[in-house]
Amino acid sequence: MKASSTLASLPIAFAAGILGTTDSRITNVPSLSDVATARGLLDHLGVHSGLNDNTLTIQASDRVDTEAPYDLVRKMRSSIYVLGPLLARFGEARVSFPGGCAIGSRPVDLHLKGMEALGANITVEHGYIIAKADRLKGAEFSLMGPRGSSHGATANVMMAAVLAEGTTVIHDAAMEPEVVDLADCLNGMGAKITGMGTRTIKIEGVESLKGAQHNVIPDRMEAGSFLIAAAITHGDVRVRGIERKHLSSVLGKLTEADVWLDWERKECRVTV
Repeated sequence: MKASSTLASLPIAFAAGILGTTDSRITNVPSLSDVATARGLLDHLGVHSGLNDNTLTIQASDRVDTEAPYDLVRKMRSSIYVLGPLLARFGEARVSFPGGCAIGSRPVDLHLKGMEALGANITVEHGYIIAKADRLKGAEFSLMGPRGSSHGATANVMMAAVLAEGTTVIHDAAMEPEVVDLADCLNGMGAKITGMGTRTIKIEGVESLKGAQHNVIPDRMEAGSFLIAAAITHGDVRVRGIERKHLSSVLGKLTEADVWLDWERKECRVTV
């Protein structure tokens, strides 16, 4: 079995589709409902895509609809990721507050804080976030919230800052592998991001970005679940295409439990 990351794929798809000025090809994208929802939202915006054999192809567009309506955004919280790219490239965005979250209240205040720090004018009307800016300006600020660093806000603000004028420094940034993967994808598109994977991310704004040619990282949560399931059932399972460095906590506990892990490059065999 192989683990493909939905969590990493979604912001990368939105970044490529909205920020990219040429066509994109993104590999290791899972064929799951959230990816279908993301493609539906991109299609509504005017960005067309195809998904075949875990490869997402995206056609670049010079003009898009800058409104993400409730009927689409309500299906998936990650739809909020269109806010930063739309604002950065087209100077405006009208995005419904997101839905699709079944694990309690998760406000988007840090997303809005970051956009405002970059110079955006933010208003909220009838359940929609309305953001406008002639061109975003680089700034230095913290994205620390009451629950710690925000993965989503870090990704969203990073996508906005890549086209901002000047330098942006994000303190208390999220450090998850998916944030690093998004930064790697954006750098491949022509962005200038450093410090990803640390608490301080620095972004030098550029005028435009080309399309993405990127292979999405494996899903660490899915991979960890497969490894644990194999251990619990006393199975003999091979999990392909996973990153060992993303699973250090899980691997440590499995080793403590005398689970045998046999690694060969990006493949792990689990036996008990």
